[in-house]
Amino acid sequence: MSSKLVIKQPEPVLEARDSDEWGSGICDCCDDVPECCFAFWCCPCFACKISKEYGQCLCLPLLDIFGCIPPVTMTMRVSMRERYGIKGTMLRDCVCATCCTPCTWCQMSREMKRRNIQILLVSAKNT
Repeated sequence: MSSKLVIKQPEPVLEARDSDEWGSGICDCCDDVPECCFAFWCCPCFACKISKEYGQCLCLPLLDIFGCIPPVTMTMRVSMRERYGIKGTMLRDCVCATCCTPCTWCQMSREMKRRNIQILLVSAKNT
């Protein structure tokens, strides 16, 4: 009796989500009101949550309190632009991180949700 090994790879579903622009503006807080309220009322906790979801150390954003310009917020924004191929400048990242820290974290959270690609694990099955 012979058995065949059948492996079917999942086919990717491609959507036009990838672009070289941010998916939402820095002040588009109405796109996700609960998250923006969380970011506004407890920005350090929200920033730590987003940092962990991004794959960085949970407490990394707490280092922002030691600088006039929040270095971690700015670095995370630059890193996200690089990872997703979003156009922008260091100057704009610096201004956003310094003047609109909670809004910047909200924008990064929305972008991560927008560009999130689910990973599907498939195992081989003998038939």
